Amino acid sequence: MSRFTPALLLTLLTVALPLQAQGLQGRVEGKTYVSPTGLFKIQIPVYPELGGDITDTPNVVTFQDDFNVHVSIAAFQQDATQRWELSTRGLKDYLIYFFSNFVLADFKQNFAGVQIESAKYVPGTLEGSLLTYLLVPGGTMFSERVSQLGGERIPVAKRGNLLFARNGHIFVISIELAERVIEGKSFNKTTAEEDEILRKRLLDIVDKISFSKPPVASSAGK
Repeated sequence: MSRFTPALLLTLLTVALPLQAQGLQGRVEGKTYVSPTGLFKIQIPVYPELGGDITDTPNVVTFQDDFNVHVSIAAFQQDATQRWELSTRGLKDYLIYFFSNFVLADFKQNFAGVQIESAKYVPGTLEGSLLTYLLVPGGTMFSERVSQLGGERIPVAKRGNLLFARNGHIFVISIELAERVIEGKSFNKTTAEEDEILRKRLLDIVDKISFSKPPVASSAGK
């Protein structure tokens, strides 16, 4: 199974493309991005006038601008093993398993000192989802903004992650709380306030997504 990795997202950022540029695996239709598989489409959450870029692979799309947006959406098809894990564990335990063994494991592999600040299963969202908050030392995507503003030490980055199952795929939406890094000490929100900001931004991204069922393969001889 393809893996969702911060390293992949970092690679994507080095080849960022303008919103209307050629070379995307998916496609841009007006103000909408359509995934390569057609599994979902989303109202683009960044704007060219703010330096908005879209980068993607067959499994992950990342939206970033020069202001405070860094959003990634990963959609991985469940193979037979993953379908078995889901059926035997149940959705809640499966999402925890997937997060721990794939998402969190890859963050830890790429950034030393990663910590889970909190995690919560939300049964009423997307028919069951896992909401997690990570502290990621050295994991900000806005380090250039800090140096431009004369910051001496880059604060620990914080990411909100929302995992859910849909149409035989596991979706992972991840958002960095950019203000925590860019504003530094002047960003004096409590942990609960930070969590709420990220939660609302994650759900705002969900509201922008339209999901499509994958095409059904035709039977041989028909």
